[in-house]
Amino acid sequence: MTNTERRDMEMAYITDADVLDEQKKCRRILQKLNFIDRSDFEGIAEIIAELLNAEEGVFINPPFFCDYGKHIYVGKNFFANYNCTIIDVAPVIFGDNCMLGPNVAVYTAGHPIHPDTRSSLYEYGKKVTFGDNVWIGGNAVICPGVHVGSNVVIGAGSVVTKDIPDWCVAAGNPCRVLQKITDKDRKKLFHDEEIDHEAWEEIVNRGLADQSHPKDQLK
Repeated sequence: MTNTERRDMEMAYITDADVLDEQKKCRRILQKLNFIDRSDFEGIAEIIAELLNAEEGVFINPPFFCDYGKHIYVGKNFFANYNCTIIDVAPVIFGDNCMLGPNVAVYTAGHPIHPDTRSSLYEYGKKVTFGDNVWIGGNAVICPGVHVGSNVVIGAGSVVTKDIPDWCVAAGNPCRVLQKITDKDRKKLFHDEEIDHEAWEEIVNRGLADQSHPKDQLK
C-alpha cells in the first residue's frame, strides 16, 4: 500500500516523494492566492475554485494556508477571514453557510505520542466535519477527528477537542457547551443588545425570519 493510500484511509503514513508532490501542487496555487491584489475579488474567487471543492458563494480573505486543498469540501456561502489555516491531511467538510473568523485553525494531522514512535516519521490524519450554519470565532482551534454540529457558534479562542452538538454556543479551552440556541435568540445582536427595527424589518422582508414563530415576527 502506498503512503498516499495509507493517508487517505486515515492510517499511519510517511510523507514521501509522492505525498510531497501533491503538496507542491497546492503550494503553487496558494502562492497565487496569497500574493494576488487583495482588491481583485473575482481573481481570488477563481483561485479558490481551483484550490477547493467548493460550491457557489464561497470566499476567503487571503492569506490562507492548507496542505492539499483538494481534501477541503465547502458548501454554499462559505467564508473564511484572514490568516486561516486548514491542515487537510484528512478530509475537512463544511456544510452550507459556514463562517470562520480570523486566525481560525482546523487540524486533521497528528503524530504518535511516544517519542520513539514519533521519530519514525509516521503520522496520521483524522477527518473533521462541520454541519450547516456554523460560525467559528477568531483564533479558535479545531482538533483532529472533531464534528461540530449544525447551527453552532464557537467562541473566539476556543480549543475544540471533542464533538459539539447542534444548536448551541460553545467556548473555552477545552471547548464546552455554554448555552442552547433557541427562538429567544432570533433578534440578538451583541450580548443583550437586539437588532434594530429597520434591520429586522429587512430581514423579515427577505424571508429570513422563521414565519412559523409568530412571536418572533416583526411587530
